[in-house]
Amino acid sequence: MADDVPQESTSPPDSGSDADRDAVLRRQWAEALRGARDGDGPDPEPYAENLLARWAEPQRKYHTTEHLAAVLGHVDTLAQHADAPDLVRLAAWFHDAVYLPERSENEERSASIAERALHEAGLAPEAVAEVARLVRLTVTHDPAEGDTDGEVLCDADLAILASSPDDYAAYAAAVRVEYGFVPDDAFAVGRAGVLRQLLDLPRLFRTPYGAEHWEGPARHNLATELRLIGAQSSR
Repeated sequence: MADDVPQESTSPPDSGSDADRDAVLRRQWAEALRGARDGDGPDPEPYAENLLARWAEPQRKYHTTEHLAAVLGHVDTLAQHADAPDLVRLAAWFHDAVYLPERSENEERSASIAERALHEAGLAPEAVAEVARLVRLTVTHDPAEGDTDGEVLCDADLAILASSPDDYAAYAAAVRVEYGFVPDDAFAVGRAGVLRQLLDLPRLFRTPYGAEHWEGPARHNLATELRLIGAQSSR
């Protein structure tokens, strides 16, 4: 039950230098890959290096290795709700492997990379298919009832919405920088639409833990940002 899990901060972790974070991420990748495949397989290190290079691309301001580390931490918090937590962890690694803000097919391209890389890395076909399915699910963040692995990944990805007001403001500012090619007025309209869609959902978080600990703070942050956009637009 959710009460059995210590409450966790949704703010990005303070993991020291980028080198320290990357070292931890490499270890986490190797553990998840070994846990997800049957028997031995290729060395995990080259796959980790390729993915870390993707997550460190210059166009990323929020969707960085810091976000990846945070999502993996949230998956760990929610792991008791997952059927296959190592597959969820691998999906977290791939869910923003391709991130070009001006493109609309990032998740599909990320899923395709997961399919190719994980097949080569020695995962069983059904495990590869499940990771790719989970990556594609982050388009909508709308897992079906009973899709516990999907619920865990989507909740972990959205947990930033429930962070402290300062960390939420930093997240929103970083997203704005990523979309710097969009004029202010157009961005405000689009962002407000996204916020309203989220607030209109009956539930932002599907796991018992997320529903109990993250739903309220996330709705407060979303509503606050929407009010700020409205106030700025009316000037």
